[in-house]
Amino acid sequence: MPNQDDELAKSIERGKMIYSENCITCHMGNGEGVPAAFPPLAKSDYFINAPENAIRAVKFGLMGKIKVNGIDYDNMMPNPGLGNDEIADVVNYISNSWGNSSDKKIVTEKMVEETKEKK
Repeated sequence: MPNQDDELAKSIERGKMIYSENCITCHMGNGEGVPAAFPPLAKSDYFINAPENAIRAVKFGLMGKIKVNGIDYDNMMPNPGLGNDEIADVVNYISNSWGNSSDKKIVTEKMVEETKEKK
């Protein structure tokens, strides 16, 4: 069976490419976002406290008010149209970059598949 750390490392590498193609314009190369416009992904309590928020945001897009690190954001993030495997990879990248740590927990394609939109 493949080593999970290896799998996570490969997923993070793939996720970095997906991030560069889909996310970097708004959330910036360092994951710090744009103040008052696009929330930070780096050291983001929104994701650290509830990793499923990251999956849901990438899978379905995001609309309406959210609070990140004590600051309100009210913007629209379109659904980037990624497959479940790509969503898992980019969430693994975000969760393990810019000071974020997933404690070596890997987000899998199956977890993404099982994540439902909030009503």
